[in-house]
Amino acid sequence: MPSLTNQAKTIAGNGVGTRTRVINLAKTNMTQSELDAALEYLTHGDSTDNTTDGPHTIAGVSVLTEAGVFTTGTTDNVQIAIQGTSAFTAGANFGTGNTGVTSSLIADISIVS
Repeated sequence: MPSLTNQAKTIAGNGVGTRTRVINLAKTNMTQSELDAALEYLTHGDSTDNTTDGPHTIAGVSVLTEAGVFTTGTTDNVQIAIQGTSAFTAGANFGTGNTGVTSSLIADISIVS
Protein backbone atom coordinates (compact mmCIF):
# COMPACT_ATOMS: atom_id res chain seq x y z
CA MET A 1 0.00 0.00 0.00
CA PRO A 2 1.42 3.44 -0.92
CA SER A 3 2.18 5.89 1.83
CA LEU A 4 2.84 9.61 2.04
CA THR A 5 6.48 10.13 2.96
CA ASN A 6 6.73 13.92 3.01
CA GLN A 7 4.42 16.78 3.75
CA ALA A 8 5.34 19.01 0.79
CA LYS A 9 2.98 21.79 -0.13
CA THR A 10 2.01 22.71 -3.65
CA ILE A 11 2.27 26.44 -4.29
CA ALA A 12 2.02 28.62 -7.39
CA GLY A 13 5.25 29.49 -9.17
CA ASN A 14 7.51 28.72 -12.07
CA GLY A 15 11.07 27.83 -12.90
CA VAL A 16 11.43 29.95 -16.01
CA GLY A 17 11.87 33.48 -14.71
CA THR A 18 11.05 35.98 -11.99
CA ARG A 19 7.63 36.62 -13.50
CA THR A 20 6.01 35.05 -16.54
CA ARG A 21 2.74 36.23 -18.04
CA VAL A 22 0.77 34.64 -20.83
CA ILE A 23 -1.19 37.12 -22.91
CA ASN A 24 -3.56 36.83 -25.82
CA LEU A 25 -3.42 39.16 -28.82
CA ALA A 26 -6.72 39.24 -30.68
CA LYS A 27 -7.94 40.80 -33.90
CA THR A 28 -10.11 39.42 -36.67
CA ASN A 29 -7.83 38.53 -39.60
CA MET A 30 -4.65 39.83 -37.94
CA THR A 31 -1.84 40.63 -40.36
CA GLN A 32 1.86 39.90 -39.91
CA SER A 33 2.62 43.63 -39.61
CA GLU A 34 0.01 44.03 -36.85
CA LEU A 35 1.47 41.08 -34.97
CA ASP A 36 5.00 42.43 -35.47
CA ALA A 37 3.93 45.85 -34.10
CA ALA A 38 2.50 44.24 -30.95
CA LEU A 39 5.62 42.06 -30.45
CA GLU A 40 7.88 45.08 -30.96
CA TYR A 41 5.88 46.99 -28.36
CA LEU A 42 6.20 44.11 -25.88
CA THR A 43 9.99 44.04 -26.24
CA HIS A 44 10.56 47.80 -26.03
CA GLY A 45 7.71 49.07 -23.84
CA ASP A 46 5.81 52.30 -24.23
CA SER A 47 9.08 54.28 -24.57
CA THR A 48 7.89 57.13 -22.36
CA ASP A 49 8.11 56.13 -18.73
CA ASN A 50 7.29 52.40 -19.08
CA THR A 51 4.58 52.66 -16.41
CA THR A 52 1.82 51.57 -18.81
CA ASP A 53 3.85 48.88 -20.56
CA GLY A 54 7.49 48.22 -19.86
CA PRO A 55 9.98 46.19 -21.86
CA HIS A 56 9.68 42.40 -21.63
CA THR A 57 11.48 39.34 -22.89
CA ILE A 58 9.33 37.25 -25.21
CA ALA A 59 9.68 33.66 -24.04
CA GLY A 60 7.30 32.12 -26.56
CA VAL A 61 4.74 32.71 -29.27
CA SER A 62 1.97 30.22 -29.98
CA VAL A 63 -1.09 30.01 -32.14
CA LEU A 64 -3.71 27.72 -30.64
CA THR A 65 -5.26 26.58 -33.89
CA GLU A 66 -5.63 23.12 -35.29
CA ALA A 67 -2.57 23.63 -37.51
CA GLY A 68 -0.66 25.71 -34.92
CA VAL A 69 0.45 28.13 -37.63
CA PHE A 70 -0.01 31.89 -37.88
CA THR A 71 -1.58 32.79 -41.24
CA THR A 72 -1.48 36.51 -42.00
CA GLY A 73 -4.92 37.94 -42.73
CA THR A 74 -6.63 34.83 -41.33
CA THR A 75 -5.49 34.14 -37.75
CA ASP A 76 -7.54 35.87 -35.03
CA ASN A 77 -5.64 35.02 -31.79
CA VAL A 78 -1.98 34.65 -30.87
CA GLN A 79 -0.71 33.71 -27.40
CA ILE A 80 2.54 35.21 -26.11
CA ALA A 81 4.59 34.28 -23.03
CA ILE A 82 6.46 37.31 -21.69
CA GLN A 83 8.97 37.49 -18.86
CA GLY A 84 9.98 40.39 -16.69
CA THR A 85 8.65 42.51 -13.87
CA SER A 86 7.80 45.56 -15.99
CA ALA A 87 4.23 46.79 -16.24
CA PHE A 88 1.77 45.18 -18.66
CA THR A 89 -1.59 46.78 -19.32
CA ALA A 90 -4.20 44.90 -21.33
CA GLY A 91 -6.15 46.97 -23.81
CA ALA A 92 -7.20 47.87 -27.33
CA ASN A 93 -4.87 49.11 -30.09
CA PHE A 94 -2.03 47.28 -28.39
CA GLY A 95 1.29 47.84 -30.08
CA THR A 96 3.08 50.52 -32.03
CA GLY A 97 0.62 52.64 -33.99
CA ASN A 98 -3.08 52.05 -34.52
CA THR A 99 -3.01 48.24 -34.73
CA GLY A 100 -6.57 47.37 -33.74
CA VAL A 101 -5.11 44.44 -31.79
CA THR A 102 -6.60 43.83 -28.33
CA SER A 103 -4.40 42.34 -25.61
CA SER A 104 -5.63 40.41 -22.58
CA LEU A 105 -3.92 38.67 -19.69
CA ILE A 106 -4.43 34.90 -19.54
CA ALA A 107 -2.03 33.97 -16.72
CA ASP A 108 0.39 35.71 -14.36
CA ILE A 109 2.94 33.39 -12.76
CA SER A 110 5.43 34.72 -10.21
CA ILE A 111 8.56 33.03 -8.89
CA VAL A 112 8.23 30.84 -5.83
CA SER A 113 9.88 32.52 -2.88
